[in-house]
Amino acid sequence: MKRLFLLAIMIFIFLLKPESRELQVTFLNVGEGDSILIESPFGQNILIDGGPDEDVVRKLGEALPFWERKIDLLILTHPHSDHITGLNSVLERFYVDRVLYTGVEDSLPAYDDFLKIIEDKNILISKVGGFKSIEMGKDCSLKIIYPLNDISGKSFDNLNNSSIVSKLDCANKTFLFTGDIEKEAEEAILISGINIKSDVLKVAHHGSDTSNTEEFLNFVSPELAVIQSGEGNSFGHPSLRIVKRLERKGVQVLRNDIEGTIELTYKIN
Repeated sequence: MKRLFLLAIMIFIFLLKPESRELQVTFLNVGEGDSILIESPFGQNILIDGGPDEDVVRKLGEALPFWERKIDLLILTHPHSDHITGLNSVLERFYVDRVLYTGVEDSLPAYDDFLKIIEDKNILISKVGGFKSIEMGKDCSLKIIYPLNDISGKSFDNLNNSSIVSKLDCANKTFLFTGDIEKEAEEAILISGINIKSDVLKVAHHGSDTSNTEEFLNFVSPELAVIQSGEGNSFGHPSLRIVKRLERKGVQVLRNDIEGTIELTYKIN
């Protein structure tokens, strides 16, 4: 009886949940990997990547209200284990409405599991390639700006350069989420002429010096840069050269390996 009473309260709270008037972007501390939760002012939850293990489920539990178990949109930037593995736990334990990915070919077992779970749960899944705008509400959208073309079914020697890059434009704030793209993909984006200027940059490839060129950073011109890297990781991320490059440009740098989970909240006027 007590459990039924608590369940009734949870349902009541959910039904009365007001439309949020804040934008929250949380860079979850999932170790050496990426995972970003966007909570829009219009109530949608978007998760970009899930880190290297199931710890992302606990971190989501800390970031979201206890009754919130829905992810409206889940985005896999590319099928490397430090981005996809945790998503499989999210797919199993949260209600996921829709999935976006590139459809690129890879033999990673976690990728096979990812696709199988989606099929078994009959989750809507779409492949991206070329510009796409996901509208969330008035003056609030997430734009997919890379890959520039359809790459589904293709193999990549360097999967990092197949990463989905997206730009959030919401609450008069702009964010650029870069996955693990490296110099070649950065150059392709610059040549395309797409506007990538953003207030906040998710630094590419955990702050590696194979990414984050001077020219790319100049075009983004962020005020704040967030580096998703794990404490004591074996890759040497982030590169001191990249951290100093950002600091010389007057960019404030926040790092998961130092600050832990990083939550940015913006009020809507």
